[in-house]
Amino acid sequence: MKAFYDKDFTLGIIGGGQLGRMLIQSGIDINVNMAVMDGDPNAPCRSLIDNFFVGSLLDKHSVLNFGKNCDVITFEIEHINVDALDELEKMGKKVFPSASILRTVQDKGLQKQFFLDNGIPTAPFKLYNNLDEIKSKADEINFPIVHKLRKGGYDGAGVNILKTADDLTDSFEQPSLLEDKVDFEKEIAVIVSRNEQGQIKTFPAVEMVFHPVRNLVEYLFSPANITSDISKKADDIAIKLAEKFDLVGILAVEMFVTKDGEVLVNEVAPRPHNSGHQTIEGNWTSQYAQHLRAILNLPLGDTETIIPSAMVNVLGEDGHSGDAKIVGIEDTLTKEGVYVHMYGKKVTRPFRKMGHVIILDRDQEKLHDKVKFVQNSLKVIA
Repeated sequence: MKAFYDKDFTLGIIGGGQLGRMLIQSGIDINVNMAVMDGDPNAPCRSLIDNFFVGSLLDKHSVLNFGKNCDVITFEIEHINVDALDELEKMGKKVFPSASILRTVQDKGLQKQFFLDNGIPTAPFKLYNNLDEIKSKADEINFPIVHKLRKGGYDGAGVNILKTADDLTDSFEQPSLLEDKVDFEKEIAVIVSRNEQGQIKTFPAVEMVFHPVRNLVEYLFSPANITSDISKKADDIAIKLAEKFDLVGILAVEMFVTKDGEVLVNEVAPRPHNSGHQTIEGNWTSQYAQHLRAILNLPLGDTETIIPSAMVNVLGEDGHSGDAKIVGIEDTLTKEGVYVHMYGKKVTRPFRKMGHVIILDRDQEKLHDKVKFVQNSLKVIA
């Protein structure tokens, strides 16, 4: 079996977005030869790598052709032809995380059933084939409730909060699930890593604040302001998921902390995740370096927090679509402990993730003040 430092070894990354871009940056540090495939010829990874291939991630033939020339294959997005990954595994290629994990995670119905079957605490749910089926049983539904597409949702898309039966009119027609709306105190996430030898490590839980309309993370704080008991519950859940999935790689586990102190899993993502960006400067090992360590079967790194941190997503301004222009970067960089990471996206649109800012400060009040400062200072417009 080739080692990652052999000159003819290639790590294939399916997806060329910002997560792949940051994975490449970590891979360069240890001289990993990498190749990337994406459907967009101008994807964020394109400027960082020579071995860049353009092809649809949903096309089986394209994914197979790309993977055949790689020794280990990973991905930074869930919307991939999973049948191609199955075939690559049958050819003897290492696909991490596995095709079976991705197949489960791609379908929120299968994902929720996996939680149920494996004793993972999660909100009660029911599966439906279409909207008409839901409407026919509307009198049995306890509103408000959360309506989720089983497949295809991303960055807040594919999730609706239904306050009353009247809201069904404009909701999803495709196969979906209804999930009890959790009365939570806060939302947290734990990233867990596992290598082929079975070594497991978790990053300290982070506390996330979501955009009130778009249902994507606006900013987060690390570590989360939670009790040691809740922290242990969250860690134990993440570790159990890694073991039940037989994970190799990293898994982001998004969770609710209820007002009575319970921890419920919302969703998981088997890839680098928005809830782990702050690890680049805030932890001894970044989530990207850890993912590489896991899939290359290296010893996992120290996940402890070096200093309290925050992460602010830089989103395209509402009402702006077109060629991207960054404003306020000079003012943002006047603050100590502020690190700007832009993604190289040429075109902006409302609420598109264009970059993020990591903020470090031992003083919690100053950390919160810097988050507000960055949100008000750094903008991406057209």
